[in-house]
Amino acid sequence: MLQIVAVGEDRAVRAVERLRDFLPPGVVRSIVVFTGDAEFQTELPRGVVMVSELIGYLKGQTDEVMSVNRVQFCVGRIETARLAITHETDVEHIQNLARRRRGAR
Repeated sequence: MLQIVAVGEDRAVRAVERLRDFLPPGVVRSIVVFTGDAEFQTELPRGVVMVSELIGYLKGQTDEVMSVNRVQFCVGRIETARLAITHETDVEHIQNLARRRRGAR
């Protein structure tokens, strides 16, 4: 049995949860991964890791929530619902993020 870990913000987690309505709530969790040489003055909150700690963090997630068969089903469901992998969808995604950021100010 495996656990799904979605990397991204809570909005992305909610989108994934809608696609896997056959699992209980709270199974998909968000994590934030920092790259580069950022330095933090406080302890990182739960679910926030440096890229060098990512593998250890993922290996530490041992709660079994679904079978391999269910994981494959979930991946297939997400892949059929996603947008095409193109330069245009990348540009659209970046523009949407910029619009949301401007709207949040």
